Amino acid sequence: MSHLIEQAKYTCALGSVQTVLAIPKGIPIVHAGPGCASRQFSFAGTGAGYQGEGYAGGGQISCTNTTQTEVIFGGEKKLRANVEGTLKVIDGDLYVIQAGCSAGIIGDDVKQVACEFADEGYPVVGVDTSGFKGNNYLGHELVVDAIIDQYISFEVPNAKVKKGLVNVFSVVPFQDAYWRGDLEEIKRLLEGIGLEVNILYGSGSKGFKEEWMNIPNAEFNLVIGPWVGLSAAKKLEKLYKTPFLHYPILPVGLKETSRFLRKVADFAKLEEDVVERFIQREEKRFKEYFVSFGDLVSDFGCYLPYHVYTVADSAYGLGVSKYLVEELGFTPKGFYDIDSPDQKNQAYIKELLNEIDERYDGIVKFEGDNRVIQDDIREKLEESGVRSVILGSSWDKELARENNDSILVPLSLPITERVILNKSYVGYNGALTLLEDLYSGLFSDGMITNTTHADH
Repeated sequence: MSHLIEQAKYTCALGSVQTVLAIPKGIPIVHAGPGCASRQFSFAGTGAGYQGEGYAGGGQISCTNTTQTEVIFGGEKKLRANVEGTLKVIDGDLYVIQAGCSAGIIGDDVKQVACEFADEGYPVVGVDTSGFKGNNYLGHELVVDAIIDQYISFEVPNAKVKKGLVNVFSVVPFQDAYWRGDLEEIKRLLEGIGLEVNILYGSGSKGFKEEWMNIPNAEFNLVIGPWVGLSAAKKLEKLYKTPFLHYPILPVGLKETSRFLRKVADFAKLEEDVVERFIQREEKRFKEYFVSFGDLVSDFGCYLPYHVYTVADSAYGLGVSKYLVEELGFTPKGFYDIDSPDQKNQAYIKELLNEIDERYDGIVKFEGDNRVIQDDIREKLEESGVRSVILGSSWDKELARENNDSILVPLSLPITERVILNKSYVGYNGALTLLEDLYSGLFSDGMITNTTHADH
C-alpha cells in the first residue's frame, strides 16, 4: 500500500456478512475480534441509507469475539461452542461461518468446523473472509461460491432442469444501497416476459430452502454486471452444465431495459409476441411520464446541468452512465470505478464505456479512496466552472455546493442523509426515479426558487 485510505468506498471481505443477511433467514457467524461485525454493519447497513438490522444483523450477529488467548492457543474450540449456541437460539435456514483477520492469520479452519456440523445434518458452511484477502465485493463472491461448493452441490448432486427458471446474479446486497428495489425490479421485468425467477436475496426471494436449493434446476443463469457473479455462473456451468448469459450493463432507462429484455428473451427462446407486448406496454408508460419532463425543460432549460461525474461500482456506474449519456444527452467528465476490479476487468470496463461514448476515453479511474476522487473532481470543476451532476455519496455534499450549487445524487456508499427502503434506479421505473432525483436538485436549498417563481 502506497498511501492511507482516508475515505474508503467499500469495506473488507468480512463485509460479506451483509450478503448472508440478505438471504431470508441466512445467519452469519463471525469468527473475529470484538467490533469487527458491528463495524461492517455500521458501514454497509447504517451507511447504506439506514436499512436496519433485519432478522439477525446488527447487534444480533453471532461472533466469537476472539482475544489474545485465541490468537495464541487457537480459536476453533471457542468457535465450535459459538456455533452450537447459535444453532440453539437463532432459527435459520442457512448458517455461514466467516473468518476475520485474526482467524485467518492464525490459521483457524472455519471450513473444517463447518463440515463437522454439516455432517450432523446442519446447514452450515465456512468461508475465509479475512479482511486482508480483499474488499467486500470479493467477499461476496467467496460466500456465494462457498454455499454452492459446500452445501448445494452435496444436497443436490444432479439437476432437474425446469423450463423457464433463471437464477439472477447481479448487485451486491447493501454495498449497493438500492439492492432491494433493484432486485425486485429485475424480477418484475423478467417475470413480465414469461420467466420464473430465483432472485436469491431480499423480500422478493422465497429464501434458501426454496430458491437457493433450487439453483441447480434452473434452465440458465443470468449475470447482470461486468464481473460480480461470473464466478458463480462458471462454477454452476461446470457442476451442472447450466448455460449462462452475461449481460455486463445494469439496465437503466427505456433503451437499455428494452435491449436487455430482448437479449434475455432471445437467449431463453421465449415467445416473441409475449415479450414485445410487455416491452411496448412498459415503453408506452415510460414515455407518457417522460413527456411531463418536457415542461420542465421548457421552463428551466438554462438551469439544467449537462456535465456528469460518476462515482460508483462498475455495475451501477455503467448502467446509469449509459442512460444519462445515451438517453438524456449528458456530457461525461469523470468516471470513478470504486469496486477494485482486476486488470482484465478494468480493461473490459473501459471498453464498455468507450462503446457508450468515446468521450470516456482518458477520464476513467479505478479508485477506492473518495478523498482522491474528490480532489480530482474538484480540480475539474474549478477548471470548468460549470454546474454539474455528481453521482456520488454523502461525503460529496460540500463538493457539490462549492461548485455553483452542483447537483448531488447519492449513488454509492456512504449514504446517510436519506432513508432507503425499496428505491431503485434500475429498469423503466428506476430511470424515472433517477430523473426525478436529478432535477429535484434544481429546487433544493433555494437554487432556483429563490430567484424565480418564489419571488413572485
